[in-house]
Amino acid sequence: MATRPIFTTTLTKKSFFREINIDFKFYNGFAVSQKLKSIQSLHENARENGYGNILEVSTKSDNKLGWSLSAFNLLVNFDFDKKISLECAFQGSKVFEGNIQYEDLYFVESIKAKKDIRIRNSGEIIGFEYEGVFWENEPKTAFYDYLYIKTLYSNYPEIIEELIKFDTFTDIEFNPKRSINCQAKTCAILVSLIKQDLLDKAMKTKADFIEIVYKKDPVQLGFNF
Repeated sequence: MATRPIFTTTLTKKSFFREINIDFKFYNGFAVSQKLKSIQSLHENARENGYGNILEVSTKSDNKLGWSLSAFNLLVNFDFDKKISLECAFQGSKVFEGNIQYEDLYFVESIKAKKDIRIRNSGEIIGFEYEGVFWENEPKTAFYDYLYIKTLYSNYPEIIEELIKFDTFTDIEFNPKRSINCQAKTCAILVSLIKQDLLDKAMKTKADFIEIVYKKDPVQLGFNF
Protein backbone atom coordinates (compact mmCIF):
# COMPACT_ATOMS: atom_id res chain seq x y z
CA MET A 1 0.00 0.00 0.00
CA ALA A 2 1.02 3.59 -0.60
CA THR A 3 -0.33 7.00 0.33
CA ARG A 4 -0.70 9.94 -2.01
CA PRO A 5 -2.56 13.24 -1.73
CA ILE A 6 -5.58 14.17 -3.79
CA PHE A 7 -6.60 17.81 -4.20
CA THR A 8 -10.15 19.09 -4.21
CA THR A 9 -11.67 22.46 -5.01
CA THR A 10 -13.22 24.64 -2.31
CA LEU A 11 -15.78 27.38 -1.97
CA THR A 12 -13.95 29.17 0.83
CA LYS A 13 -11.52 32.05 0.47
CA LYS A 14 -9.44 30.72 3.37
CA SER A 15 -7.86 28.14 1.07
CA PHE A 16 -8.38 27.39 -2.59
CA PHE A 17 -7.70 23.69 -2.30
CA ARG A 18 -8.05 20.82 0.14
CA GLU A 19 -5.39 18.13 0.37
CA ILE A 20 -6.50 14.67 1.45
CA ASN A 21 -4.20 11.67 1.81
CA ILE A 22 -5.55 8.46 0.30
CA ASP A 23 -4.18 4.93 0.81
CA PHE A 24 -4.12 2.81 -2.33
CA LYS A 25 -2.29 -0.05 -4.01
CA PHE A 26 0.80 1.19 -5.81
CA TYR A 27 2.02 -0.88 -8.75
CA ASN A 28 5.79 -0.72 -9.10
CA GLY A 29 7.46 -0.30 -12.46
CA PHE A 30 7.94 2.36 -15.10
CA ALA A 31 5.55 0.87 -17.65
CA VAL A 32 2.53 3.02 -18.47
CA SER A 33 0.30 0.05 -17.70
CA GLN A 34 1.62 -0.02 -14.12
CA LYS A 35 1.03 3.71 -13.72
CA LEU A 36 -2.52 3.33 -15.03
CA LYS A 37 -3.25 0.58 -12.50
CA SER A 38 -1.92 2.78 -9.70
CA ILE A 39 -4.09 5.68 -10.88
CA GLN A 40 -7.15 3.43 -11.04
CA SER A 41 -6.52 2.18 -7.50
CA LEU A 42 -6.01 5.73 -6.19
CA HIS A 43 -9.20 6.97 -7.85
CA GLU A 44 -11.26 3.99 -6.68
CA ASN A 45 -10.20 4.51 -3.09
CA ALA A 46 -10.78 8.26 -3.35
CA ARG A 47 -14.34 7.62 -4.56
CA GLU A 48 -14.89 5.19 -1.69
CA ASN A 49 -13.94 8.06 0.62
CA GLY A 50 -16.55 10.32 -0.97
CA TYR A 51 -14.45 12.17 -3.55
CA GLY A 52 -15.68 11.99 -7.11
CA ASN A 53 -15.35 13.66 -10.48
CA ILE A 54 -11.60 13.00 -10.49
CA LEU A 55 -9.02 13.93 -13.13
CA GLU A 56 -5.47 12.60 -13.28
CA VAL A 57 -3.17 15.43 -14.34
CA SER A 58 0.03 13.98 -15.75
CA THR A 59 1.57 12.45 -18.85
CA LYS A 60 0.35 9.09 -17.51
CA SER A 61 -3.31 10.14 -17.60
CA ASP A 62 -5.57 8.12 -19.88
CA ASN A 63 -7.71 11.25 -20.23
CA LYS A 64 -6.63 13.53 -23.08
CA LEU A 65 -7.40 16.59 -20.95
CA GLY A 66 -5.28 15.32 -18.06
CA TRP A 67 -2.42 14.53 -20.42
CA SER A 68 -2.55 17.97 -22.03
CA LEU A 69 -2.43 19.61 -18.57
CA SER A 70 0.99 18.15 -17.83
CA ALA A 71 3.71 20.79 -17.38
CA PHE A 72 5.63 18.84 -20.02
CA ASN A 73 2.94 19.58 -22.61
CA LEU A 74 1.63 23.07 -21.81
CA LEU A 75 3.34 25.84 -23.77
CA VAL A 76 4.27 29.14 -22.14
CA ASN A 77 4.61 32.50 -23.90
CA PHE A 78 8.30 33.38 -23.82
CA ASP A 79 10.31 36.39 -24.94
CA PHE A 80 7.39 37.90 -26.87
CA ASP A 81 7.48 35.65 -29.93
CA LYS A 82 8.45 32.18 -28.65
CA LYS A 83 6.75 29.35 -26.81
CA ILE A 84 8.48 26.87 -24.52
CA SER A 85 7.16 24.11 -22.29
CA LEU A 86 5.99 25.08 -18.84
CA GLU A 87 8.47 22.59 -17.35
CA CYS A 88 11.36 24.25 -19.17
CA ALA A 89 10.14 27.69 -18.11
CA PHE A 90 10.07 26.55 -14.48
CA GLN A 91 13.44 24.81 -14.44
CA GLY A 92 15.22 27.54 -16.40
CA SER A 93 13.90 30.20 -14.02
CA LYS A 94 15.43 28.70 -10.88
CA VAL A 95 18.04 30.98 -9.31
CA PHE A 96 20.62 29.26 -7.13
CA GLU A 97 23.13 30.54 -4.60
CA GLY A 98 25.52 32.99 -6.20
CA ASN A 99 22.76 34.13 -8.59
CA ILE A 100 23.37 31.12 -10.83
CA GLN A 101 20.64 30.48 -13.39
CA TYR A 102 20.65 27.92 -16.21
CA GLU A 103 18.71 29.75 -18.89
CA ASP A 104 19.77 27.22 -21.52
CA LEU A 105 17.17 24.90 -19.97
CA TYR A 106 14.45 27.04 -21.52
CA PHE A 107 15.23 25.50 -24.90
CA VAL A 108 15.70 21.79 -24.26
CA GLU A 109 13.19 18.95 -24.03
CA SER A 110 11.03 19.00 -20.91
CA ILE A 111 12.42 15.76 -19.49
CA LYS A 112 16.01 16.96 -20.02
CA ALA A 113 15.27 20.19 -18.20
CA LYS A 114 13.77 18.36 -15.23
CA LYS A 115 16.60 15.82 -14.97
CA ASP A 116 19.51 18.16 -15.65
CA ILE A 117 22.17 17.28 -13.09
CA ARG A 118 22.95 20.94 -12.41
CA ILE A 119 19.49 21.40 -10.87
CA ARG A 120 20.42 18.96 -8.13
CA ASN A 121 24.02 20.01 -7.65
CA SER A 122 23.92 23.81 -7.51
CA GLY A 123 22.99 24.38 -3.88
CA GLU A 124 19.97 26.16 -2.48
CA ILE A 125 17.36 27.81 -4.69
CA ILE A 126 17.10 31.46 -3.64
CA GLY A 127 14.19 32.31 -5.92
CA PHE A 128 13.03 32.39 -9.52
CA GLU A 129 13.53 34.92 -12.29
CA TYR A 130 11.36 34.82 -15.37
CA GLU A 131 11.22 37.48 -18.07
CA GLY A 132 12.73 40.10 -15.78
CA VAL A 133 10.50 39.42 -12.77
CA PHE A 134 12.01 37.93 -9.61
CA TRP A 135 9.91 35.63 -7.43
CA GLU A 136 10.93 34.99 -3.84
CA ASN A 137 10.75 31.54 -2.26
CA GLU A 138 7.79 32.54 -0.13
CA PRO A 139 5.02 31.66 -0.54
CA LYS A 140 6.72 28.39 -1.44
CA THR A 141 4.74 27.40 -4.53
CA ALA A 142 3.76 30.89 -5.68
CA PHE A 143 5.91 31.06 -8.81
CA TYR A 144 4.93 27.60 -10.04
CA ASP A 145 1.24 28.16 -9.34
CA TYR A 146 1.26 31.56 -11.04
CA LEU A 147 3.19 30.33 -14.08
CA TYR A 148 0.87 27.35 -14.50
CA ILE A 149 -2.38 29.27 -14.02
CA LYS A 150 -1.20 32.23 -16.13
CA THR A 151 -0.35 29.84 -18.96
CA LEU A 152 -3.85 28.35 -18.98
CA TYR A 153 -5.47 31.75 -18.46
CA SER A 154 -3.61 33.32 -21.40
CA ASN A 155 -3.29 30.46 -23.89
CA TYR A 156 -5.81 27.73 -23.19
CA PRO A 157 -9.36 29.00 -22.53
CA GLU A 158 -10.75 25.86 -24.16
CA ILE A 159 -8.88 23.67 -21.66
CA ILE A 160 -10.17 25.74 -18.74
CA GLU A 161 -13.72 25.18 -19.99
CA GLU A 162 -13.16 21.44 -19.69
CA LEU A 163 -11.16 21.63 -16.47
CA ILE A 164 -13.94 23.28 -14.49
CA LYS A 165 -16.08 20.18 -14.96
CA PHE A 166 -13.90 18.36 -12.42
CA ASP A 167 -13.75 18.71 -8.64
CA THR A 168 -10.81 16.49 -7.63
CA PHE A 169 -7.32 16.21 -9.10
CA THR A 170 -4.45 13.75 -8.79
CA ASP A 171 -0.90 13.42 -10.11
CA ILE A 172 0.47 9.90 -9.76
CA GLU A 173 3.99 11.20 -10.39
CA PHE A 174 3.87 13.61 -7.44
CA ASN A 175 5.58 12.48 -4.26
CA PRO A 176 5.31 15.05 -1.44
CA LYS A 177 8.46 13.60 0.14
CA ARG A 178 10.50 14.75 -2.86
CA SER A 179 8.82 17.95 -4.11
CA ILE A 180 6.37 20.68 -3.18
CA ASN A 181 4.96 21.81 -6.53
CA CYS A 182 2.10 19.75 -7.89
CA GLN A 183 0.13 20.43 -11.05
CA ALA A 184 -2.92 18.64 -9.60
CA LYS A 185 -2.96 21.04 -6.64
CA THR A 186 -2.58 24.01 -8.96
CA CYS A 187 -5.55 22.81 -11.02
CA ALA A 188 -7.64 22.70 -7.84
CA ILE A 189 -6.59 26.27 -7.04
CA LEU A 190 -7.47 27.43 -10.55
CA VAL A 191 -10.93 25.86 -10.53
CA SER A 192 -11.62 27.23 -7.03
CA LEU A 193 -10.67 30.73 -8.18
CA ILE A 194 -13.10 30.40 -11.08
CA LYS A 195 -15.91 29.09 -8.86
CA GLN A 196 -15.43 32.07 -6.56
CA ASP A 197 -15.18 34.53 -9.46
CA LEU A 198 -11.67 35.59 -8.44
CA LEU A 199 -9.53 34.41 -11.35
CA ASP A 200 -9.50 37.69 -13.29
CA LYS A 201 -8.63 39.65 -10.17
CA ALA A 202 -5.87 37.22 -9.16
CA MET A 203 -4.29 37.42 -12.61
CA LYS A 204 -3.98 41.21 -12.69
CA THR A 205 -0.57 41.40 -11.02
CA LYS A 206 1.90 39.29 -9.11
CA ALA A 207 0.89 41.15 -5.96
CA ASP A 208 -2.81 40.40 -6.49
CA PHE A 209 -2.08 36.72 -7.07
CA ILE A 210 -0.06 36.38 -3.88
CA GLU A 211 -2.50 38.35 -1.76
CA ILE A 212 -5.59 36.47 -2.98
CA VAL A 213 -4.28 32.92 -3.21
CA TYR A 214 -2.01 32.85 -0.18
CA LYS A 215 -3.60 35.56 1.96
CA LYS A 216 -0.26 37.34 2.20
CA ASP A 217 0.37 41.07 2.24
CA PRO A 218 3.07 41.60 -0.43
CA VAL A 219 4.37 44.73 1.32
CA GLN A 220 4.90 42.85 4.58
CA LEU A 221 6.75 40.14 2.66
CA GLY A 222 9.17 42.77 1.38
CA PHE A 223 8.08 42.73 -2.27
CA ASN A 224 8.29 45.80 -4.44
CA PHE A 225 5.65 46.22 -7.14
